[in-house]
Order: sequence, then C-alpha cells, then structure tokens
Amino acid sequence: MVSAVQPTHPQIAVSAAIFRDGKVLLTRRARSPAKGFYSLPGGRVEFGESLHQALLREVDEETGLAIDIVGLAGWREVLPAAAGAGHYLIMSFAARWVAREPALNDELDDYRWIAPGAIAGLGDLKLTGGLEEIIQSAARLVGH
Repeated sequence: MVSAVQPTHPQIAVSAAIFRDGKVLLTRRARSPAKGFYSLPGGRVEFGESLHQALLREVDEETGLAIDIVGLAGWREVLPAAAGAGHYLIMSFAARWVAREPALNDELDDYRWIAPGAIAGLGDLKLTGGLEEIIQSAARLVGH
C-alpha cells in the first residue's frame, strides 16, 4: 500500500477570470483537487516564475487561450481537508480574452462562457468555494 505524503508547506497557485463578450469562462476540473467542480483555469506557480508568467502559461496549457491580464481580483486559501491534501494560496486575476478558442487539456473536461450575473442561478453546477465573489471582483476590474 502506498501512503500519501503530507505536503510540508503551502503552494502558490494562480487562476484567471477570463472575460469575452460580457461572459466569463468557467471550466470543470477533470481530476483532483476539486474534480467535477466548475472553477477558473489556472494552476501552480513554478519556482522562479512570476505570477503573470505562471498565469499565462497555465491558461495556455489548460485552455489554449491567449489572454490579457488586467489585475488581481482577489485570493483564496484552500486548507488541507484531509491527510495528504494540499494547502494552496490561489491568486485570482481578471483577464480579457485575446485570441483562440478553448481547447481543453486532460485536467479539464468541460467549459462554459457564462454571464457573471447568471452564475448565482446555476444551481445544477458545482462551483468551487468563493468563485462568485472572485468573478464579481474581476468583472468590476474589466468593466463588466
């Protein structure tokens, strides 16, 4: 039996609230953490990488999109819920879509462009914690 190694320190991650034509991109996680939940594309910051570099790389890897980063929309801390689970500090940025259509990698299995005001009415979608607040803050930054 293989035992999970308990992470020894928090990890920094980034995510992007990407706006296009008044809608924001939500992506569904195909793997843990948050498998089956809709969230924002993003991931871990690699050593020596700036937050913006990490965000551009992660969005490109996960969705194939080119974006323009507007600014920091907020942050969330995800504490380990169980032994072996990760501790993440997620810096979430507002961004504008620039080019290309979504082409998801194996970390994601669905995407939707949704009007920010319509998210609260999407009772059938499982959303990651704090997502609506981050999107509202990001919408203000991009002028939506």
